[in-house]
Amino acid sequence: MRSTKTEKRLEKITRVVNSRQHSLTVVMENIHDPHNVSAIFRTCDAVGIPKVNLVYNFESFPRIGKKSSASAFKWVDKEKYKSVEECYSELRKNGFKIFASSLSENSKNLYDLDLTQKVAIVVGNEHRGVSETSAELADEVFLIPQFGMVQSLNVSVATAVILYEAMRQRIKKGMYKKSELDEKTLDKIIDNWCEK
Repeated sequence: MRSTKTEKRLEKITRVVNSRQHSLTVVMENIHDPHNVSAIFRTCDAVGIPKVNLVYNFESFPRIGKKSSASAFKWVDKEKYKSVEECYSELRKNGFKIFASSLSENSKNLYDLDLTQKVAIVVGNEHRGVSETSAELADEVFLIPQFGMVQSLNVSVATAVILYEAMRQRIKKGMYKKSELDEKTLDKIIDNWCEK
């Protein structure tokens, strides 16, 4: 006989797995600060992103403290790539459009993007932003509109703003109500999560 605690945990896992957004992902390119990496993983988990893509071809992946993000790391998968081209190629093979965050003249306004399609959001290094390659090879470049003297946000804050806009659009479209995966795949993920 299952305990109430076990049943509640299974209910939560089932609810969370069912609301994961497999058509939304993030690419982190050379993000240096471990606190930013941890905060982005926590936001991804909160918004329901199942996997994050890591491109580290300039910086080394930062050493992450166990306290700061261990819980989010446990529930969000990671895929590492050695180059932007390799990452983008894999994403496109899986049907993703690629939107890179970039403060450039031809950048679209975040709020004009359709974030309910199958999309990968690219965020870059704290000082350099996304690389020229990331911006040039992306399907769209976009920015978060700002009205202050300083025209940049901390990368983890910017990522949260972007992902919560994606979540808002997806909630409005009812995308969190029904899983994008078949029942057999969902059951496999739920079983796997129950063992964590």
